[in-house]
Amino acid sequence: MKKVSVIIPVYAAEKYIAATLQSVFEQTYKNFEVLIIDDGSPDRSIEICQQFTDSRIKIIRQENRGLAGARNTGIRHAQGEYLALIDADDLWLPEKLEKHIAHLEKSPAVGVSFSRSAFIDEAGQPLGTYHMPKLTGITPPYLLCHDPVGNGSAGVFRREVFEGIRFEDNLHGFVEDFYFDECFRMSQDMELLLRIALQTPWQIEGIPEALTLYRVTGGTLSTNWFKKIEAWEKVIERVRSYAPELIAQRENQSRAYQLRHLARRAVRLQAEGIIAVQLINRTLAAHWRILLEEPRPTLMTLAAAYLLWLLPQSAYANIETLVAKITGFIQRQYILEGQSKPTV
Repeated sequence: MKKVSVIIPVYAAEKYIAATLQSVFEQTYKNFEVLIIDDGSPDRSIEICQQFTDSRIKIIRQENRGLAGARNTGIRHAQGEYLALIDADDLWLPEKLEKHIAHLEKSPAVGVSFSRSAFIDEAGQPLGTYHMPKLTGITPPYLLCHDPVGNGSAGVFRREVFEGIRFEDNLHGFVEDFYFDECFRMSQDMELLLRIALQTPWQIEGIPEALTLYRVTGGTLSTNWFKKIEAWEKVIERVRSYAPELIAQRENQSRAYQLRHLARRAVRLQAEGIIAVQLINRTLAAHWRILLEEPRPTLMTLAAAYLLWLLPQSAYANIETLVAKITGFIQRQYILEGQSKPTV
C-alpha cells in the first residue's frame, strides 16, 4: 500500500481545522502522513491541531508565506508517493483517498486525479449544489477557460508531477525548490495546472463522485472581485512567457470565461448586484462568442446578475433558493448516473 502525504496549510482556521483533520483521519485508506504547515497562524489553530495525538501528524512551523508558500513547504517535506492537498476549512468524504489512489493505480498516464466537490456553508451544512466539471480530455486551451479541479482540496497528485514542474528560486534569502509560484496570492492553483498541462506529459483527469466538501464562506469585499481579475491577468502574462502561441489564440476567450466565472460567484454569494452586472457585461465585451460556445450557463448568469441588481433582496433570494434546489437535484442525478456506469 503506497504512502500518501496529506498537506494542510493552516492560517487562522480555528473554527474549522478540527473538523478538517477529523475528516482526514476517517479515511478508509490508512497509509498516510499528515503534514500540518503552521503558516504563522495568529489564532488557536495549531493548539487545536496538537490535541490530535495520532502519530502520523507532523507540524511544521514557518513565518507567513501565504497559501502557495505553505503548500511548497509541505511538498518539500512529503515522504509519500502520492500527495493530497486539503485546505484547513474543507472536508473529505471517507472514501476520497481510497478512490483516488485506485484511479491513479489503474491509469498510469494520469498525474492528477481530482473529484467533484459539494458546496457546504460556514456551518458545514450542504448547500445542495456541486462543482460539475469536465472529467476527461482536459487540454491547455480548456484549462485557460475552465477550472476543472475547482478548489485546492479536490486533487491528489503523483510525486513525479511536482518534480516535473519544480524550479529553483531565492525568495527568502536562500535557494529553494518551488512548485506553486509564490508570486501568486490568487489563482495559484490554475497557474500550477497550466504548467502541468503545458510542461509535463501527465494527464489531469477526474472521477465522478463528489468526494470533497468545499466550504463557501461569506464576507467577500467587492474589491476582491477586481483583485481576482488582476490575478488572472498575471496568470495570462506568465503563460505567455512560455506558451505565447496559446495566449495569442485564446487570450480574449480565456478572459471572458474567467469574468463569467466571477460573475457566477458574485451571484451565488449574492454580492452587490451591480458588481455581478459589471462582470457579466465585461464577459460579453471580451468575447461575445461565449454566447454561442456555452449559451446556457452564459444566459443564466446574465439573467441572474440583472435579477440580483433589479429585484428586492427578499424576492431574489426566493428565486435563488428555488433555482438552487432544481439545479442541485439535476446535479445529484447526474453524479449518481456517472457512478453507476461501469469503469473501463
